[in-house]
Amino acid sequence: MLPKVPTLETCSTLDSKNYDGIVVVAQKIEHIKNESVRRPLEAYAKIDASAAGGCFVVPSELPSGKIIFSSTGPLDRDYDDVRSFGDAADKGITRALSSGCKKPLLYLVESKTTFEAGSLVSILGALKALYVPLEMREAAPDKAVKLDTLGVFVGEDGNLPNILKLATVIEDGKNVCRDVGGSDPERTAPPRVEEYVRQLFKGTGIAIEVISGQQVLEKEYPCFAAVNRAASVIPRHDGRVIWLTYTPDGPVEQTLMLVGKGVTYDTGGADIKAGGIMAGMSRDKCGSAVVAGILQVCAKLKPKGIKVIGAMAMVRNSVGENCYVADEIITARTGIRLRVGNTDAEGRMAMVDVLAHAREKALNEKNPHLMTVATLTGHAAVAMGPYTAVMDNGTARKEQFAQKISATGEKYGDPFEVSNIRREDYKMIFDASKEFCEILQCNNAPSTRTPRGHQFPAAFMHHVSGLDKNMASSDHPLKYSHLDIAGSSGGLPHPTTGSGVTALVMQFIAK
Repeated sequence: MLPKVPTLETCSTLDSKNYDGIVVVAQKIEHIKNESVRRPLEAYAKIDASAAGGCFVVPSELPSGKIIFSSTGPLDRDYDDVRSFGDAADKGITRALSSGCKKPLLYLVESKTTFEAGSLVSILGALKALYVPLEMREAAPDKAVKLDTLGVFVGEDGNLPNILKLATVIEDGKNVCRDVGGSDPERTAPPRVEEYVRQLFKGTGIAIEVISGQQVLEKEYPCFAAVNRAASVIPRHDGRVIWLTYTPDGPVEQTLMLVGKGVTYDTGGADIKAGGIMAGMSRDKCGSAVVAGILQVCAKLKPKGIKVIGAMAMVRNSVGENCYVADEIITARTGIRLRVGNTDAEGRMAMVDVLAHAREKALNEKNPHLMTVATLTGHAAVAMGPYTAVMDNGTARKEQFAQKISATGEKYGDPFEVSNIRREDYKMIFDASKEFCEILQCNNAPSTRTPRGHQFPAAFMHHVSGLDKNMASSDHPLKYSHLDIAGSSGGLPHPTTGSGVTALVMQFIAK
């Protein structure tokens, strides 16, 4: 069952009888212009002084019968950002649901701040509260939706209907991202992700190509196949490389090429995750989930001028008698020989040959920008907290892409932190002796205890994929950026966040 975004409808009056609650998102109660809404809230705030900065419900004489107020809190401090709007809308809709609302009306109060995307972020926050996980939708159809319809009060904002349409499409992509990234390792095992994607994009014009079968994978993507070796003997766990392509009508001005890490479960392989840290490793596929989410937005918006090619590297890092082990020497798609240092560094193994294939495709595309998206390292989560780390190669850095996507993410509530790939990172990946191989896949310490633990894996992928032949000084430079979403994608027990989708959509697709 595919995700369902509730119907969003605009409403031009607060006196409508079609709604059973009004959810007000505002910084302060006194900012509310409508007296019928403001008066009961002020009365309650006089009784409880702490209420004005929180979330509460009051009865109303309006036809809706009740008002749910949710404050954004302060917006004028140096560290405040637009996410306060989304957080407030999320809390407000959640409170409305718990109060019994079945058809609430969202009332966004104009902010006296510089956050111009406040309305879009608010609506995305409201829709986030309505997501129902894939397993729940399939196991309990009566709980498949929390609301069928969400009204949004237009007021004096004539642009709000356009914002609503955009928000619905972005949230649709984020819901796909949450389905793939957040569901359990059996429901989203590689073959079932293939089924999901085929159903999702049926009749949309998104081209689908699936590479499978261990012998084929060993030939095309030998590093991916090494990770898949143990899982390949279990048909329901056997890996898939899923290519998705959106081609616009008319001329192509730029090409976005995304390779996502889709490790459906990471046991650590032979370097098994011990001490309770294996729990949550079903979320190691959020990079591929972002790829699916972006292509879903393309299918809905059908943007002009941009071609989007996405690859979902779906594989399970199983442990067993057939698993790959440290010290193995594997020849990558590019012919580079590498020594496995740690089987728990399977993400870079799963992606690097697929990235090499994407590089080959990029040589024939118009203005390509290659990206890897992955929950790749615990180091990124430690270093950046709940933010996406973005790193550019020299060609992308010349255009200051990392700074641009960071600014876009800041504007639309999907923040990034800029990191850099430096010479020390490349030095770390070269095998010390060069007697048996050229590259060391990984050291044998956790990334969280490794200096520059999230940067050197990007150097590994850049070099082993062959992108080292396309540096800024080469005859055919290619832009490459790596997005580590380990800290931003969200962990159990909550749904995944869909981090990265909004920023990438607003940077490339909804311009």
